[in-house]
Amino acid sequence: MDPPAKHLRPEVRAQWSSEPAFVFSMAAAAVGLGNLWRFPYMVGENGGGAFILAYLVVLFGLAVPIMMLEVAAGRLQHGSVVTTFAGLTRLGRPYGWFVVALTVVVSSYYLVITGWTMGYAVNALRQEITLFRDFTAGYGSVWYFLAVTALCGLVLLRGVRAIEALSKLLMPVLALMIAGLVGFAATTEGWGPAADFLLRWEPAALARPELWAFAAGQAFYTLAIGQGYLVTYGSYIPRQTHVPRAALLVTATETGVALLAGWMIFPFVFSEGRAPDTGSELAFTTLPRAFDGLAGGVYLAMAFFLLFFFAAFSSCLAGLKVIVAALAEELSLRNSHAVALTVAAMIVLGLPSALSYSPLALTLWGMPVLDFLDRFGGTNVVLASGVIGTTLLCWMLPAPRIVYALGAKTGWWALRILFAGRSLPFLAVALWLWYLRAG
Repeated sequence: MDPPAKHLRPEVRAQWSSEPAFVFSMAAAAVGLGNLWRFPYMVGENGGGAFILAYLVVLFGLAVPIMMLEVAAGRLQHGSVVTTFAGLTRLGRPYGWFVVALTVVVSSYYLVITGWTMGYAVNALRQEITLFRDFTAGYGSVWYFLAVTALCGLVLLRGVRAIEALSKLLMPVLALMIAGLVGFAATTEGWGPAADFLLRWEPAALARPELWAFAAGQAFYTLAIGQGYLVTYGSYIPRQTHVPRAALLVTATETGVALLAGWMIFPFVFSEGRAPDTGSELAFTTLPRAFDGLAGGVYLAMAFFLLFFFAAFSSCLAGLKVIVAALAEELSLRNSHAVALTVAAMIVLGLPSALSYSPLALTLWGMPVLDFLDRFGGTNVVLASGVIGTTLLCWMLPAPRIVYALGAKTGWWALRILFAGRSLPFLAVALWLWYLRAG
């Protein structure tokens, strides 16, 4: 039987087998719903090219250095997100648990959406193309949510190496599927309008503070900043890993997939004359209709939703691993007990989101529960968490320790990280004041 995780010494803590293994695992976690589900619908709702430009500026200007910082912090402490921040200051432990709570909320509805992808993939394998209104007319959202949650629990019982092995298998498959679907999308009537939507933007659009707020929220969301993923995965990094290089590879992968997701989805949207600002249901409402009207559409649906499921499932594993690690280390639980507790919590907390897309149609403040949690937690709370965590790390973690944890030969990356991290709180306040003034 495995000993309680809290008593594991750093030197015997499980590790990724190599730097490429970490890159594969972290990329699989990042290249999930944040890129294939959330990024396209955020682009659609926020004007296309202007949002993409703002997103890339925030991503490479702020988010990437902060990503490196969180990974390095996890590597230093060799522990969960709670352990890592508790080692910095007395305020660190409450913040660490706040991050775990945020990850619990995000994971609870992530599992529901992943259930949708499983349901659509299963129906496509049956040679059926499901429309969203038909899928949510019954309780399929609930049953597939429970199935995905149980499947995640089984993988997590096997630990870090199971996640690593699954990631090495999924990433090449994802890349091949995306390339194939983009190639097919290029042959549709909607390719031209999609290119116009994704590449063109008006300068006036960049003067809207809400655009920058959504872009920052998406950049933090897609790199899992402030959600504990990076700290937790970083705690398993082997000593020889060059953190900046690994982080840049992960970022390049997830950015490439996010952009390709737009080129994969919007040609089908415009081919069918659909509105790009459909919202969170974009992939599940618009694409099945598009596939249904195309020759061989059932096979496209099969490939797309299998791709969607693989990506979503890897993200779910990353989020649940944050929770499992924190419970195991802070409550001195065995891994199996922590997994069981996490799965039980997900079932209880995820059911309202699943039932919000069922005949019960549960709502919160006039929105489906799932949509409310994503709009509130997926942007506002993730941004706030990222700002707080970055502030704690940049001001409490000595620069020499950051240099050591990065595994880089020079201190240039540490200076870049400290500049971005220490300026983040001031930029966040400036954005908030800009928003209030514009509103």
